[in-house]
Amino acid sequence: MRLLLSALMLAGLALPARAQSPITIVVNFAAGGSADRMARLLAPEMGESLGAQVVVKNTTGASGAIGALEVARSRPDGNTLLLTSLGPLAIQPHFRSDLPYRTTDFAPVCQVGDAPVVLMTAPATNIRSMADLMQRARSTRGGINYGSVGPGSLPHIVMAALAQQTGVAMTHVPFRGSSEAVIALMRDDVSVYADLPGAARINNLTAIGVTSERRTPEFPDVPTMREQGHDLIYSIWAGLFAAASTPPATLARLEAACERALRVPSVVEGFERLSTPIVFRGQRDFAVFWQAELEQYRAIVQSAGLRATD
Repeated sequence: MRLLLSALMLAGLALPARAQSPITIVVNFAAGGSADRMARLLAPEMGESLGAQVVVKNTTGASGAIGALEVARSRPDGNTLLLTSLGPLAIQPHFRSDLPYRTTDFAPVCQVGDAPVVLMTAPATNIRSMADLMQRARSTRGGINYGSVGPGSLPHIVMAALAQQTGVAMTHVPFRGSSEAVIALMRDDVSVYADLPGAARINNLTAIGVTSERRTPEFPDVPTMREQGHDLIYSIWAGLFAAASTPPATLARLEAACERALRVPSVVEGFERLSTPIVFRGQRDFAVFWQAELEQYRAIVQSAGLRATD
């Protein structure tokens, strides 16, 4: 009887440890970028709500596809999540025939933010406007280099679309994440980079155009691309995903923890520093939004004839 009681007590002690297994948020781009910063803001607050340690892991490569694949192949228990921008799950499914995962491998948890794309340059280049950029591109043999976080990312799509609209030669130089692209920009290895507004503000870069309908509060003096004669309207959203077949109750707990985290003042302030408005959508609304984005970018990629080599 004593042995039985002891065994039951040990089993009882072991249950909380299993229930509080660490949760990993996989960020599929390099440390220091916007997605990484979002994840590190959310992780401690979500951990407090879930009663578990939440850690951030950067798994880079293939324009975010390697990190996405890691989550797609993970056990569907809610302990491995993906924080990604739209590229790997809304653009690349139409862009790459060899993508190692399907959109049906993921379950949306919550959308966390949405911001327009800002085209930015390094102050030392003296490129202060789109007119300056076009002049530089036309006067430079072979055009200019532009950075992105990989083929099929929205920064790539925006710049490829600009090159097509203007007929100006531009060479795509992909990097593993925003931080690497910014370093290349500041070294003048690339002349322009398009990404979330926070990359420009945090690194004191020069914003020369915004891909929104109207000027943004973060950059009120920076004209939209449309104002400068380029019909480019895009935004970059980010969200959390789990592996498909994750139990509904687990997804509900994760969704609730995400929503609570986005209300915490330190998280709100952190997103403000990133110049990324918090946009929360729960599972159902995020799923509807995601499907609409998939269709939108299918049409954009196909109609523009964009390829990974552009």
